[in-house]
Amino acid sequence: MVKHLQVDREEKYEIVEKWFLKDLEMIDGKEADTDNPYFDMHFHKVYNLEAYSCASKYTFARTLNKLNETYLKKNLKIVNFDDTYLNDDSIWSSNNRDCLVLMRICFYASNLLCLSLCPLS
Repeated sequence: MVKHLQVDREEKYEIVEKWFLKDLEMIDGKEADTDNPYFDMHFHKVYNLEAYSCASKYTFARTLNKLNETYLKKNLKIVNFDDTYLNDDSIWSSNNRDCLVLMRICFYASNLLCLSLCPLS
């Protein structure tokens, strides 16, 4: 866990706490249907965390999941996340996954705009 400090005009980051991936039991995204940066990490105790953005929260969860699959191959529970954004085989996958949430919102917004412009018979 990193703490962001701003001293005068200088920004600093301080490592506050470290954990082992093998000790992580579960990642809880709190609410899969809302755009929020809050999540819980369950170790021997539950840590309430806030990411920089919702996209960075999903990037963090994908990274932990990938590291787990590569090195530990244990059953890591990831709950209250939208599976569409966690899986590499998704149609929304790309090399730049931080834009996925925004891209999907734009896609739905453009569909709604097109539908709203269609005359009803």
